[in-house]
Amino acid sequence: MKNPVFFASALSLLALVGCNNSATTTAEPANSSAQSPTDATKPTIAVIPKGTTHSYWKSVEAGANKAGTELGANIVFKGPVQESDRASQIKIVEQFVSDGISAIVLAPLDDAALVKPVREAKGKKIPVVIIDSALKAQPGVDYTSFVSTDNVKGGMLAGDQLVKVLGGKGKVVLLRYQEGSASTADREKGFLSAIKKAPGITLISDNRYAGATAGEAKTSALNMVDKLREADGIFTPNESSSLGMLLALRQVGLTGKKKFVGFDASKPLLEGLNKGEIDGLVAQNPTKMGYEGVKAAYQALKGQKVETQMDTGVAVITKDNLNTPAVKEVLNENK
Repeated sequence: MKNPVFFASALSLLALVGCNNSATTTAEPANSSAQSPTDATKPTIAVIPKGTTHSYWKSVEAGANKAGTELGANIVFKGPVQESDRASQIKIVEQFVSDGISAIVLAPLDDAALVKPVREAKGKKIPVVIIDSALKAQPGVDYTSFVSTDNVKGGMLAGDQLVKVLGGKGKVVLLRYQEGSASTADREKGFLSAIKKAPGITLISDNRYAGATAGEAKTSALNMVDKLREADGIFTPNESSSLGMLLALRQVGLTGKKKFVGFDASKPLLEGLNKGEIDGLVAQNPTKMGYEGVKAAYQALKGQKVETQMDTGVAVITKDNLNTPAVKEVLNENK
């Protein structure tokens, strides 16, 4: 006869393994936001950001949820953790299409790589609204609508602000974001066009990339510290590149010694502005972007007419205009 103690121990071990396996297969994916149960009587709209860590995307989510509540739609917010994970974002889009989601609001990480899954969604009659960053496809044909900041204009405003605080002369550095991001590429383009109009400005570096996180951007900035020391002015085109540059300038003791214009208005960047470490921030309205994106997707579901392109606005924030009504309106959900 078998030892009863051994037999009981074996059963306990099998039960424990079974529980562990179950937990592994049913755990929430690391790249997903917590989601509440959806109401099956309402349409479900997936909002897929470039990433889920930047405060910018949390504001987009807030706007999307507000629209969902007002319109009577379930909102599922899910995206990659890091803004460099193109493969993960593609899989998320493909999974929502396969599941037969009602509509999709997408901020594409790559302007080319996301074209195919977006067209597949359209082929299954799933409306797709693109937000934040352009796609190499045609709004109104390949997807429903494009809701975004005028990024070229935003870059030009940044360039004008840097020229202004430099007094029209000096050496300038541009730390780019990352390749494949249409929104930041447009900002960089607008910035370069603005500074080229200033004969006293010399561009001494524009071929370095920050990467997807503030940590990567800080490292990239520190790797070009000689150029930063030589420069009089600096521009960075998004939240993570701006924060990474700020952290690098602090580390090497250059804050306040270099004129610095960044993009986006997270709390740490606004603190830098108040301290005089940053000379201007070009701010978008991500809350409005999330709201209008969901609204456009809902209208498409209802067969209503949807504008193929919407501009959600952009403004230059300085320490002097921080408390003006126009700036407060943009910053209301950015803090």
